[in-house]
Amino acid sequence: MELLITNGIVYDPINQISGEKVDILVKDGKIVSGVKNPKTIDAGGRIVMPGGVDMHTHIAGGKMNVGRMLRPEDGRRCIESRKKLTRACTGYSVPNTFATGYRYAKMGYTTTFEPAMPPLLARHTHEEFRDIPIVDKGGIPLLDNHWLIMEYVKSGDMDKLTAFIAWMMNATKGYGIKIVNAGGGEAWGWGKNVRNLDDIVPNFDITPAEIIHGLAEANERLNLPHSIHIHCNNLGHPGNYDTTLATFDLVKDVTSHNRQVMHATHIQYHSYGGSTWADMHSKADAIASYVNSHDHVTVDPGQVMFGDTTTMTADGPMEYELHMMSKRKWTNKDVELETGSGIIPIFYSRKVSVNSIQWAIGLELALLIKSPWKTAITTDHPNGAPFTRYPEIISLLMSKKRREEVLKGVHSAINKRAIISSIDRELNWADIAIMTRASPAKILGLDKHGKGHLGIGADADIAIYDISPEEDDPRKIQSALSHAKYTIKGGEIVVKDGEIVAVPEGRTYWVNPEFDGEATKAMLEDLAVKFKEYYSVSLANYPVQDAYVPHPVEIKTRCKNAS
Repeated sequence: MELLITNGIVYDPINQISGEKVDILVKDGKIVSGVKNPKTIDAGGRIVMPGGVDMHTHIAGGKMNVGRMLRPEDGRRCIESRKKLTRACTGYSVPNTFATGYRYAKMGYTTTFEPAMPPLLARHTHEEFRDIPIVDKGGIPLLDNHWLIMEYVKSGDMDKLTAFIAWMMNATKGYGIKIVNAGGGEAWGWGKNVRNLDDIVPNFDITPAEIIHGLAEANERLNLPHSIHIHCNNLGHPGNYDTTLATFDLVKDVTSHNRQVMHATHIQYHSYGGSTWADMHSKADAIASYVNSHDHVTVDPGQVMFGDTTTMTADGPMEYELHMMSKRKWTNKDVELETGSGIIPIFYSRKVSVNSIQWAIGLELALLIKSPWKTAITTDHPNGAPFTRYPEIISLLMSKKRREEVLKGVHSAINKRAIISSIDRELNWADIAIMTRASPAKILGLDKHGKGHLGIGADADIAIYDISPEEDDPRKIQSALSHAKYTIKGGEIVVKDGEIVAVPEGRTYWVNPEFDGEATKAMLEDLAVKFKEYYSVSLANYPVQDAYVPHPVEIKTRCKNAS
């Protein structure tokens, strides 16, 4: 299909277009410079942006399936019957695969990344990716608590460590390195946890600091498009901001290839001052100050929104602590030599002091970090809230008046233990285009592969919203962003007037690093021993076969310093 989108007010930050009338031409799924006989879409002064990119959203894999089983009451919410083009949808915070794709597309999003893929469960994760319609996907495998990783970190054998990660990217069809509570997953196997970066991981005699630094070095040696993607230690504990800042400092000496060396995710949960829940308070200013003055770290907030949702994370000990505090139902999932997870329902109440402060911290971070290129809008779906709350979050960031309306109904502790009421900044449409498109694409390294922008050769992923840039009513902003006028995916119109009109299959991005060091052979021998002695599957049956990734986008990288 050839398309001409005309009379739109375009926001394309990567190409330095900010609120200008620019014609967009599409052919064969790409942005082009000329077309002969296009179908014309008159945007009529409406806002036009690249398709949205969600770089951190739990949409597939082991945790989601366990969450769906744990919460049948959630599955009975937001039910939509099957229609001519669409399958039946169920679920609110843990939606089924069909609902996930449709709901993202209706909001103008076209790319989503699952940030916590257990390697042993990668095949099933890719099966779910294929079942999620429309949007492109990618999965970031969990690696920090893998036994071989920890053994290689302890020995200091960077060649074997690098070789194993390269093999794992190919085996899982994965995109990068995910770290969750480094060392804590292994400790949780023995009913323990690690609190500080210098704590000793049981049975391996290494520290979280050593794991994080080793993986950051290996990541850069492999030239992976994305930096390490880290869920810092000590999540959700009063006073944890010290651990967060120390984690940032750990990788200052690691040399990157023209991007950050660490992306710290759902940083709201890691920005707490105080020593108990009674005096827990916001330290968003300290976190934002660090990010403002250093270029090796990017973050996303993991915004909390009031209401019911489901928490799920590979930080199993934290979920157990939350269960013990709330007494709500809880489950835990262990994944052999690799990782694990915990799942528990949660209700964030505006009448509870801690929840009110959590809500404030996420907004504070987004508003206090000066450059929108250093952050991306997320809720750590579904942990802080379902991704469908993004339009509401954006309206809060764009309107101090709306924030003040919410502040009238929250716990009074927010006035003394958070600073949101003192922040006057209001984000504009250019900021939003960066934080929902350009920045997450750039942080993931996907800007070089056609995502997050509308330059010649880019993927023709486009969102048109039924609103003009002059409109400043936050509720109209929320409504427009909730139901795109048009969503175009790969040059095909998939949403029109907020309704699904086409359901193409999305693609899957994965990275295939080339590593030809001598260490590869020795690493494979070590791996064979682990499978023979400990795994419940054979090594031959472990890798994800090509058939499970029918629409792949393979990104090849070349390792530096292979011996």
